[in-house]
Amino acid sequence: MPRKKKEKEILRDVLIEKAAAEGKAIGRADGMIIFVPLAIPGDIVDILVTKKRDKYMEGRIVRIVRPSPDRTEPFCSHYGECGGCKWQPLPYPMQLEFKQKQVCEQLAKIGHIEMDKVVVLPILPSPETTEYRNKLEFAFSDRRWIRAGEDPGEIFDPPTPLDPADFEGGVFPHNLRKGYSTVNSNPKGFALGFHTPGAFDKILDIRECRLQPRPSNDIRNFMREYAIQHGLPFFNIREQTGFLRNIIIRNNLKGDVMLTVMFGARPPKMGRLKSPFRPEDCESEAERLFDALMERFPEIKSLNYTYNGKQNDSMNDLDVINARGEDAIYEEMDGLRFKIGPKSFYQTNPRQAQRLYSVVREFAGLSGSETVYDLYTGTGTIALYVAGSAGKVIGIEYVPEAIHDAGVNASINGIDNCSFYAGDMKDILTPEFIASHGASPDVIILDPPRAGVHPDVIKVLLGAGARRIVYVSCNPATQARDISMLAEKYRLVKIRPVDMFPHTHHVENVALLELKDNE
Repeated sequence: MPRKKKEKEILRDVLIEKAAAEGKAIGRADGMIIFVPLAIPGDIVDILVTKKRDKYMEGRIVRIVRPSPDRTEPFCSHYGECGGCKWQPLPYPMQLEFKQKQVCEQLAKIGHIEMDKVVVLPILPSPETTEYRNKLEFAFSDRRWIRAGEDPGEIFDPPTPLDPADFEGGVFPHNLRKGYSTVNSNPKGFALGFHTPGAFDKILDIRECRLQPRPSNDIRNFMREYAIQHGLPFFNIREQTGFLRNIIIRNNLKGDVMLTVMFGARPPKMGRLKSPFRPEDCESEAERLFDALMERFPEIKSLNYTYNGKQNDSMNDLDVINARGEDAIYEEMDGLRFKIGPKSFYQTNPRQAQRLYSVVREFAGLSGSETVYDLYTGTGTIALYVAGSAGKVIGIEYVPEAIHDAGVNASINGIDNCSFYAGDMKDILTPEFIASHGASPDVIILDPPRAGVHPDVIKVLLGAGARRIVYVSCNPATQARDISMLAEKYRLVKIRPVDMFPHTHHVENVALLELKDNE
């Protein structure tokens, strides 16, 4: 006898008390904390419980009984579906207030820092709260995410029987062996957009995204309609079939655009159906698509493509081919010029990035003669930004392509006091490496990934003897953990949070640590 499905619990009239980490908010019910996304302090809501543990619950809003007086109308028509910009209903000043509070709380709780002894500078707001990004990635899908209230029968065509003769060599895709096609010929069923939260194979079709300036939306919508009109197969992530897989749109502050198109796989491995689209058509169809894009969008100064037959969308290990225009676009920052290629890392909020780097340079307190180590240097943006105020700068980064770009950027700007090294930080940054470069560093700048600094690297930092460490972090929790380990020899003097991503819970923090012997 089948087990009776347990009825889900609904909590009524829950007051949302405050914002929490990861874009959630906190309420209390039945003596327990409950975490709820898409709520803001002051809301009174009914919540469907989705997870229950000993000390907390998680849930989602089923009804807003009474909205908070602070709640604002979301500016995006996709709010609540795509998973991004979760704080749209929260007024921007309140977002900034919570982010600053979050940084201080994590330093106190995780880093065990006495925050009353630390200078806490006010968070730097972003100059723009919409259209601030210079890079977005979108995915194609032949089975788009069905929105609430939609009738699937009006979106997807019914399965049609397959003839083995329609397949090259009579080989069926692995999950079509029942003899039915899931190839979708209804334009309503295709998507070019973002992955929905918690689902690797669900793509929400995006008509307008307010995160990137024009012509980002126009390019994406043009490509969707062009592909449907010309019968170009959209990717199916479960079957790993289809021609069009991803696009990456990048822009600079001048309005130049770089477009990178990711195709499903190199012919003849993809496109198993002989009709209506054949593998031998791939190259010519790609060329026609490129021509159409360049004619329609003169802003595209660099058009590139790659083939991806892997199970993931990562591009770092793929060969990228320049199809039209230049192989890069260029960004300018405070008199410096940076080359941005298809794989280059560059801060995605460029105007705020300049303000972030200004804080780093200020905290470093350089006089012109110092030796600076820029760890996790990426493409050398921070290293080159502070180079004019230092004697020499040494940058270290794991990704060889990024180090190559750093060298190119140094050459473009005529900077000759920077040297860059590629490899795993814990393997390169050793006492022997430091000794080989003469005197110990005067200042160390850290800008690690979200996971923070490896414990072996922390040990080397403690022995390096730098007078100052400037720690830039996109994850205040791991930053706090690392600062607690550095507390053996360093004290936290000053911090300044920087908002790089409005309407999200993410926040950067710049921390200045000084060697205790200097006291």
